[in-house]
Amino acid sequence: MRKTLLLLLLNVATAFAEEVKKPNILFILTEDQGAHLSFLGTPGLKTPNMDVLARNGVYFTNAFVTYPVCSASKAALYTSLPNHMNGLVNNTLNYHQSAEDLKPTQKNAPLYIRNRIHPEFPTLVERLRDAGYYQGVTHKLHVAPNEKFPYDEFIKGESKNAVSGFLKRAAGTQKPWFLFYNVGASHRPFPNSDKVKIRVNPAEVELPAFLPDTPLVRQDWAEYLAAVERADHLIGGVMAALKEAGQDKNTIIVCLGGDHGPAFPHGKLTLYDLGLRVTLSISGPEVLGGVKSAALVSGLDLAPTLLDMIGEAPFQKSLGISLKPILAGDESAKGHEFIVAEISNRGELAINGMEERAIFDGRWKLILRSLSTPLWRQVQADTKDMKPWGNRSYGEIVKGREQFPDAYRILSEMYPQELGGKTPEVELYDLKNDPDEMKNLASDSKLKQELLRLTATLRQWSAETGDSSMKWDHAPE
Repeated sequence: MRKTLLLLLLNVATAFAEEVKKPNILFILTEDQGAHLSFLGTPGLKTPNMDVLARNGVYFTNAFVTYPVCSASKAALYTSLPNHMNGLVNNTLNYHQSAEDLKPTQKNAPLYIRNRIHPEFPTLVERLRDAGYYQGVTHKLHVAPNEKFPYDEFIKGESKNAVSGFLKRAAGTQKPWFLFYNVGASHRPFPNSDKVKIRVNPAEVELPAFLPDTPLVRQDWAEYLAAVERADHLIGGVMAALKEAGQDKNTIIVCLGGDHGPAFPHGKLTLYDLGLRVTLSISGPEVLGGVKSAALVSGLDLAPTLLDMIGEAPFQKSLGISLKPILAGDESAKGHEFIVAEISNRGELAINGMEERAIFDGRWKLILRSLSTPLWRQVQADTKDMKPWGNRSYGEIVKGREQFPDAYRILSEMYPQELGGKTPEVELYDLKNDPDEMKNLASDSKLKQELLRLTATLRQWSAETGDSSMKWDHAPE
């Protein structure tokens, strides 16, 4: 009897010890940041804190989000499912509070009711709650419904002190913790260099080919980089808080910059590289340091990776993969054969518009659109408005449309209902030779096999994932 009791106590103690050993998770997400770091050699930019994270772990040079706007991108991160599957297909309302604290007017808001994750799909936050994690989120939530995001703390600040407070409270629970550190500092409006001094020199920046090289556009791009530096400074404070709390050794750190690209043409709410390509580094226990991986990875992979790293079962339904083998140095481990991204200009918005899909295999990018009448595209206010968003580029491109016709054409395709552009039904780009996606090769007869190959792959993916909103009337054959 005594021996049995001792064994039982030993098993309980072992189980408790194993639970205590679960690593903490710090998930850093900057908003509206493309693949720009001083680690990557971005001209004019200094990001020492994100650079350290990139050097200390595995940095993924081909990381993408699967929907280039905030709520939808986050919904895909949290569920490991594309948005036409998980149910949240555009921006929803931002209630940065617990579901229990929502007022009836908030709960009954039409957009909040219509644009939300389906109840049958668990989120990472629900899974981590069930795994015994104490959880907090900073700055904003911006996904729905709030019931599927049972954070213990909704933290209003992004400061080092705010994070230190969370870490102290988490330590008091004796639980492992998960902190979703959402950084809004890189979102428009950027620092206004007419009023405040910024470190980035407009003369030193390098503009992408789709932006006109004028002083105002250089100023706008420099202010964007200054906003990224502001976000990097905040991340430095978080890392200092983590070290001071003595929790830097047992914490998995995901640094994703950002939830999609910045609010410029070819960026936010577009399926071009500036809209989809992001920075991604993962570091922590049992993760190799100083590694660059060229594997094709997406935001869908992050929740499966974290569940795998803490010893939890995968989602029952997921289109992501665990990156744990790559992080551990398994040379046979691979990423995806292709990445698919989507935009839905329909349903929850004011008017039905076109469906947009992209598929990228590491070199070739195909964009297909299912057009409707009118040819309406969603355009966020910060991609065009000077007030209050400080967007200098939009007005400059419109004003200089005769001097910079290519830049104006691209802008008018982004905003056809206002500028009268003809948005292409089919686009094909060779990112190896045309990284800014300036030359549409869809009509090049020598590349027809590439076009048909990607179209067939995308069509099959669409069928397998129940992508019923995408129509194929204009698909290449």
